[in-house]
Amino acid sequence: MTGIDVALDGIEGPAGRMVEPLSFAIAPAASLALIGESGSGKTLTAKSLVGLLPPGFRAAGTLRVDGREHRLEQTDASWRAVRGREVSLLLQDPFTSLSPVHRCGPQIAWTLEAKAGRRLPARELDAEVARRLDEVNLPARVARAHPHELSGGMRQRVAIAAALASDPRLLIADEPTTALDASNQAEILDLLRELQHERGMAMLLISHDLGLVRGRTDEVLVMRHGEVVERGATARVLSAPEHQYTKALIAADPALALDAPVHAEASGHAEASGRSEASAADPPAAAPLVHATGVVKRFGERTVLGGVDLDVAAGEIVGIVGESGSGKSTLARCIAGLEREDGGTIAFDGAVLSPGRRSRTPGQMQIVFQDPYSSLNPMMTIGQILREALAVGGRPATEVAGLLETVGLPADAAAKRPAQLSGGQRQRVAIARALAPRPRLLICDESVSALDVQVQAQILELLGRLREELGVAILFISHDLAVVRRIADTVTVVWQGRVVEQGPCARVLDAPVEEYTKLLVAAAHRDRPHTHDHSTDGRTIPA
Repeated sequence: MTGIDVALDGIEGPAGRMVEPLSFAIAPAASLALIGESGSGKTLTAKSLVGLLPPGFRAAGTLRVDGREHRLEQTDASWRAVRGREVSLLLQDPFTSLSPVHRCGPQIAWTLEAKAGRRLPARELDAEVARRLDEVNLPARVARAHPHELSGGMRQRVAIAAALASDPRLLIADEPTTALDASNQAEILDLLRELQHERGMAMLLISHDLGLVRGRTDEVLVMRHGEVVERGATARVLSAPEHQYTKALIAADPALALDAPVHAEASGHAEASGRSEASAADPPAAAPLVHATGVVKRFGERTVLGGVDLDVAAGEIVGIVGESGSGKSTLARCIAGLEREDGGTIAFDGAVLSPGRRSRTPGQMQIVFQDPYSSLNPMMTIGQILREALAVGGRPATEVAGLLETVGLPADAAAKRPAQLSGGQRQRVAIARALAPRPRLLICDESVSALDVQVQAQILELLGRLREELGVAILFISHDLAVVRRIADTVTVVWQGRVVEQGPCARVLDAPVEEYTKLLVAAAHRDRPHTHDHSTDGRTIPA
């Protein structure tokens, strides 16, 4: 009997039953997707299959790999014979699974030697590492590089090579493309699909991105509050969902916005601020709040920004899009003063800012990062975090409750620590902290990319409301065109450190002029939950 069979009797946690009984089977070379909002039990289910549940959690049931049965309750010592050999786990962030202080080659070699159970001759090991890198379309020289020297897509390919070096029968991919741009996301998942077929390997894909799940998995399980609420063939579930929760997930997916007019579900943005979509394309009457001209940034011999111009008007939401390594986050960090530009000028409200943080004040600009769990101090309560931010802005500590209310959190959240909140709640706290000094510019750097589609929609709605109520301008950096389309007035497309196209969202995303923008839009369309024919300048975009 070949393939994967799982019979999970449930997962217990400190707060009681976290995942209800469920079962599924994955045939060799087949893929099963687990989808659902944050806290639905997807990752707990996956970790129970490799014996990596957090402390205080217990799973019961069986995992059968090609007929070999493993109890989910077995000891960690017993799991070592399974983990990495029969089942491998590919994590969301390659920095989590790759050591930052070791070169990539040795990290793949460790898995090869663990599988062999002995030290391998250096020449044989180097040749096998090079073969494994070639398998994921990377040159042999990557073996000599450290993870930080590679782009996000290359790092994830190295992580895939390491995960597959033991030739597992099941690969569990937990949000493996969350932080990557659309073209890299497609390449990574298509690569995994190709490797699956070559090896006859089963894959369990965990994702909140329905567009990526569609077309790359055979079946899907929809989870909510630890229960499977719908299951079936991926094409059927995503095109004709039966359960109300599945319908809500699909309705909240920003990828659907690619088929709708810009701001279709939030059309009040421009109107509420006194601007129509047509007038959004006109030059602002007043000088822009942020005026960046010819910004250059180098890291050693590498030029990351090659003379970038960008304007952000007061109360405007400006999107910046581009693939991983394009320079969009570096531009944002230069504007925020977290990086020192090597050339060009950055002016705020007409005054030129010198490079670095000292020339910026808390009331000018604040930044919201991608992962709030990394940017919030885990040892402090939410109240302490917000009181600290209020003090920086010269505001009284009594305003904590008001800040929480502004971002849609209850006052009792102040007594909790970040670990006690969901991902969406943590991101709301990060936004509240950024708003504490009453900045005129909010910089959001991939601030919704790690969230499920429903929480994404809530955060985007919150940002739009904050723009209308507080008049704050927002610089919104993302690799997801559908998300930018939902929230931004204008969009700037960056490629290899240069601006290739910019203008109103409606014009740039519906009728791109530059070839690179057309490729980005085509990649985003290709990974939507629903398929329709699209063309650019009369040419059909390949599926």
